[in-house]
Amino acid sequence: MTHTHEQSPLTSARWQAGPILGIESSCDETAAAVLDGSGQVLSNVISSQTSVHAKFGGVVPELAARAHLGTIDVVVKDALEQSRLSKKDLVAIAVTQGPGLAGALLVGVNYAKALSYGLDIPLMGVNHLSGHIASAWLADPTFPLPCIVLVVSGGHTHLYRRALDGQCALLGCTRDDAAGEAFDKGAQMLGMEFPGGPAIDRAAQQGNPKAITFPRFHRRKNNLEFSFSGLKTSLLYKLRDLGTPLDNEQTADLAASYQEAIVQVLVEKAFAALAQSGLSALAVVGGVSANARLRTMLRERAEQEHAQLSLPPMGFCTDNAAMIAAAGRQTLLSGAQASRDLDIQPGLHSEPMYAHAQR
Repeated sequence: MTHTHEQSPLTSARWQAGPILGIESSCDETAAAVLDGSGQVLSNVISSQTSVHAKFGGVVPELAARAHLGTIDVVVKDALEQSRLSKKDLVAIAVTQGPGLAGALLVGVNYAKALSYGLDIPLMGVNHLSGHIASAWLADPTFPLPCIVLVVSGGHTHLYRRALDGQCALLGCTRDDAAGEAFDKGAQMLGMEFPGGPAIDRAAQQGNPKAITFPRFHRRKNNLEFSFSGLKTSLLYKLRDLGTPLDNEQTADLAASYQEAIVQVLVEKAFAALAQSGLSALAVVGGVSANARLRTMLRERAEQEHAQLSLPPMGFCTDNAAMIAAAGRQTLLSGAQASRDLDIQPGLHSEPMYAHAQR
């Protein structure tokens, strides 16, 4: 991790007997969750800000921070109530430290620090990507290691090799836009509502994915990098050529074809990573993993390749606190905890957290 850890005063045996609270506030969801000592999810509460940001077509950082301030205490209380536990039952707290919006992260981190201090229990700062990776094992703790993990969300498109000890090596990532960002910006160009990913997913189900040929970024055969900026530009030019307004059929075909271009690249790169690594287990996590077409293509390809596939349940795909608690639990089991001067790291990336794969 990029932050400093102290040795935990709690032994692993003692910790395993008690629950951990997770807090997530990196963007526009205020979330809290409780896991028991064995890692089972006792509660997972998410408060969405979609209605706050919808009229702006995207997340407004200042409004997000204000919404977190007004919601976080209620969300934590709801998570504890649903778990049938009290604050005094907690033995640790995990909170998203970064990456994310600075104001939004401050709300969650400061709340977690105050709670940790008041209860005198360990506090772990969690990298948001570590949380997404941990979500693959929330519903299926027996999913094998080593494996390939594709993290695909609004801000990230990263491929990792996760080893037996849980350490991750970065294999490839996007050179420009993340897949989720491409979905959101494409939806905006098509005049769809926010958030764009689910809007394109719904519209695409009524369209023909072969109606329009959009470019795919492949580069060299063995390259595991991604790029979606050219695809966005292609959609812009196609809309200019077609003119407006579009009828429902044109919109559906554009959505389906645009989505197909994104999803096909994600699937091809993920299974290329499997082939290059000689592994047969693939986990796909993050908000975009909720996309219906992506899930269908992944399952079909996994069956063809005789590969094991982990796709988190919908509640664990988008930003949530159960995944943060799970990642924090792994940190605590390693015998470390963050000091209470933990600070936010809005620009935190995956590279400092994981060793790069040796090529």
